[in-house]
Amino acid sequence: MKQKWLIPATQELGFQLAKGQVVRVTDVEGAQVADLVAYLALDTSERLDPSVTMDALHTMKIKPGDIIYSNKYRPLLTVLSDTVGQHDFINSACRAEMYELLYNKHNHASCYDNLNKALAPFGISPPDQHYPFNLFMNTVIHPSGQIRVEKPLSNAGDYIELRAEMDLIIAISACPCAESECNGYKCTPIVVEIV
Repeated sequence: MKQKWLIPATQELGFQLAKGQVVRVTDVEGAQVADLVAYLALDTSERLDPSVTMDALHTMKIKPGDIIYSNKYRPLLTVLSDTVGQHDFINSACRAEMYELLYNKHNHASCYDNLNKALAPFGISPPDQHYPFNLFMNTVIHPSGQIRVEKPLSNAGDYIELRAEMDLIIAISACPCAESECNGYKCTPIVVEIV
């Protein structure tokens, strides 16, 4: 069944995605990161794992046909199409403490809190930290080893499509960071569709 949601800037969404269903995540205005986590519906101890995915694929850059793996090295999602080609597997979800440390902002909205809110109706307790698949996030690792989060390469209307390989619970946060290049210093909405 087709469904469509608009995640307002800085907000979140949780939903179920059945095996074989395809979700399309669209950057509405461009340069907006969407943190995505996925849990196996029947056993939430199994979840999307960026480090396992990088280990299995031997790369940090995904392309259509690549598989996103769980912490138990099983396929959770397959990338069907991607109009951007630049996403992030290495950064954990932003959280209030990060905004305090980096920007001296207190009680700031965060992807950590957003993802917890989105997952709560499915009975998933907050983990110590979320390690998402950060859609549209442009993390650059320089030869010196310096890591920089730069403005996303996504333009208005760019999207990624993922097919569920198991029954999943998905949560997505429209990242609320307007303090850096992460979202081009401006938070904007994300559209999510089951197509």
